[in-house]
Amino acid sequence: MVGFLLRFLGVWFVAIALVSFVMDATKSIATSSWSFTPLGLIWFDLSPGTLNASQAAIQRYISPFLWDPLIQGLLLTPPWVLFGPIGLIMLWYADKRRRISTTLL
Repeated sequence: MVGFLLRFLGVWFVAIALVSFVMDATKSIATSSWSFTPLGLIWFDLSPGTLNASQAAIQRYISPFLWDPLIQGLLLTPPWVLFGPIGLIMLWYADKRRRISTTLL
């Protein structure tokens, strides 16, 4: 069950990474200069209320330090930088052949 969930989420994360990379590459080719869309801008375009609510909740209930340097830094990166490696790690970890070969050793 956990392996299925990891594979499912891993495939979705890799798909999100590929789509965002293709969109950034297309925009960069069209403008003849490197440009990317930050994750925070995409989140704001899709649902600004949840972005503002999560910022307020994290700053009020957890720590203001967590939002400003850490999460804000992640929101300024392109989505393919975050979702690609996380999705590949999930797929690698959920691989049944890898788990079987390591248990035999």
